[in-house]
Amino acid sequence: MTQDFTALRGSLEERAPFWRRRTGTVVTAAALAAALFGGVTGGVVGALNAPDASVTAVSSPVALNASSTSDVSAIAASVLPSVVQVNVVSAQGQGVGSGVVLTADGRILTNNHVVAGAQQVTVTLSDGRTVDATVVGTDPSSDLALVQASGVSGLTPAKFGDSDQVKVGDQVVAIGSPEGLQGTVTSGIVSALDRTVTVPGTSTGRRGSSAVSYQAIQTDASINPGNSGGPLINSAGQVVGINSAIYSPASESGEAGSVGIGFAIPSNQVQQIIGQLG
Repeated sequence: MTQDFTALRGSLEERAPFWRRRTGTVVTAAALAAALFGGVTGGVVGALNAPDASVTAVSSPVALNASSTSDVSAIAASVLPSVVQVNVVSAQGQGVGSGVVLTADGRILTNNHVVAGAQQVTVTLSDGRTVDATVVGTDPSSDLALVQASGVSGLTPAKFGDSDQVKVGDQVVAIGSPEGLQGTVTSGIVSALDRTVTVPGTSTGRRGSSAVSYQAIQTDASINPGNSGGPLINSAGQVVGINSAIYSPASESGEAGSVGIGFAIPSNQVQQIIGQLG
């Protein structure tokens, strides 16, 4: 049965208002919103992060053995070359998100909230090179965007899997740039399916911002600010989701971190929208 996360949060607040006063709750997109967009409060938080660190992991593809949970390293080695860091400058400041390579010539998928309002975009590849990039298409209603890296070739496109085949309890791996730490790999399981997640939308001008809702894959793989736009990967090394939001208790300062409740946009939904983005 589909569960509405926003409704669940409201129910918890009604039953235990003291809990909200003491810790607050935040569901945000997975890019560090504090640096680029200002503080975000509410239920779900995205993950875009300030570029305060520089750690690059580079690995070569290796054969996968999906029968063993010890093969997280093999999964990571296969997919790391297909994951990039997306660096953004806007009128509000700087931010960092993640992205997935779609084509050898630099077409990259990320979250819309990572690049919304961007005045300048660059992409840091898995080999450490940073190149200019342009936003070629966005869909705020699905929180997805396409970016084109300039002057590149020979990149390793990610392989997409069938998210309809994902089951609760499946092993998954998340890769991205949490807190600006590029190439960070975390692992966990699929905790739930068809979660209705609602996150604050990006600015729409005079009318402010509209909320974005989608049915998400829930995972306990650690997702933090900076992971937005990065892949959620199955044991076969295929992208089954795009990491986009986390649920986190927050202090009065509004800072949020992973507590093992993250959300990804299912890959089948993503693939349906990619063709419309350009």
